[in-house]
Amino acid sequence: GPFYPPGTKKTDMLSEYVKHFDAVELNFTYYRLPSPQAMESMVRRTPEGFQFWVKANQETTHKANRAVAGEYLEGIAPLRKANRLAGVLLQFPQSFHRTVANRKYLASAIEDLASVPLAVEFRHNSWEHSSTNESLSDRDVTLVVPDVPDLSSLYHSPAAATTRTGYVRLHSRTAEKWYAGGAERYDYKYTPVDLLDMPGRWNELDAKVTKLFAFFNNCHRRHAAEHAAAFPL
Repeated sequence: GPFYPPGTKKTDMLSEYVKHFDAVELNFTYYRLPSPQAMESMVRRTPEGFQFWVKANQETTHKANRAVAGEYLEGIAPLRKANRLAGVLLQFPQSFHRTVANRKYLASAIEDLASVPLAVEFRHNSWEHSSTNESLSDRDVTLVVPDVPDLSSLYHSPAAATTRTGYVRLHSRTAEKWYAGGAERYDYKYTPVDLLDMPGRWNELDAKVTKLFAFFNNCHRRHAAEHAAAFPL
């Protein structure tokens, strides 16, 4: 979108991005497994200290297939070796309810990837349970605090720290578009008042962590980049 100067090649986008921000959330790893070559290239094109959160592959989070964990870890190894890996994000779908079977699967998936820092984002409200945060804390896994529309079926977490790392993901507040598909779901623009008020909602979280990541996922028409640049965090 218009965040990048006209004529910017895809291969140059990361180099442009790092002029403005010091961390990024990689989403392509959800659709295809990462390769060491791709990760090595990203290390070379980013400055020392730049951090990557890498989304877990859909086989792990959406298809309950644990077989890809080894190949996935091999793919992101260059980030870890270069001290650029902030962690792996396991974003589960709304269909992933808090059942006995899913709790066991979550524990196994965490164990498969336990050699790297992990964060978990829930979408279904059944995970709003007293034991959820305790279980993540016991496993040293960061709970993602989402900003989503006011729909009763969605997971809404108050500010809570399960590790010394905080992780906030801002999606949208438009309930009527949430189930309209990804193209519309994340087409949302926060108001200046929203941006100013948000940090106050996470004061408790900020006081308990040593590092706090905030990512905007409203990735249409450069909204995410504009908001991130203006975010008073």
